[in-house]
Amino acid sequence: MMLVTVDSLPGKTLELLGMVQGSMIQSVHFGKKPLVGGELSSCTQMMDQSREIATQRMIQRAQALGADAIVAIRYSSSVVMQGAAEVLVYGTAVKIIP
Repeated sequence: MMLVTVDSLPGKTLELLGMVQGSMIQSVHFGKKPLVGGELSSCTQMMDQSREIATQRMIQRAQALGADAIVAIRYSSSVVMQGAAEVLVYGTAVKIIP
């Protein structure tokens, strides 16, 4: 499965299959350490893992449509409630026409 952030694939004809998305909501616990500068490595790892899971869910939806690629991929993250963050990924599933 080809994943790209651009809107088209130069030199390729694409059949648009529709929007696909994947999301992951995960609780965020920073522990009891004071948050004074520096990277929150456990939070970074958690968000990386959430992005990977959300991306895999999007790919599964695209494969179910018979897609060869997903174009125009975008990521978004937000706090959905106190102590929980959502990662959303979305794009357009396409079939590459030979």
